[in-house]
Amino acid sequence: MRILHTMIRVGDLDKSIAFYTEILGMQLLRRTDYPEGRFTLAFVGYGDEASEAVLELTHNWDTPSYELGNGYGHVALAVPDAAAACAAIKARGGKVVREAGPMKHGSTIIAFVEDPDGYKIELIQRA
Repeated sequence: MRILHTMIRVGDLDKSIAFYTEILGMQLLRRTDYPEGRFTLAFVGYGDEASEAVLELTHNWDTPSYELGNGYGHVALAVPDAAAACAAIKARGGKVVREAGPMKHGSTIIAFVEDPDGYKIELIQRA
């Protein structure tokens, strides 16, 4: 078994696709409209779905926004240099909500960015 994807609901699909592709450097792998169900699914990631876990962005056409609730945590991405990743994300117009630094009660270097819907993306520095 392996993880295939994680699904998140988004209010503005074009903004979300732009964030994940232009700000975080993922690729739009596929996008499918379902007119009878009034929704669109877009899959983004860093590699082919056959071998990599990806994100499924679900846009329900009649729902402009969602409340995130308190059960959802974040998506985590490995980066070689968290501070450099934050700088690049800011330069591309992304929102850094926690600058790179050691995690609380630990030494792992982490940072957090936020997507257009308020979902948190953790950057974990890996050598």
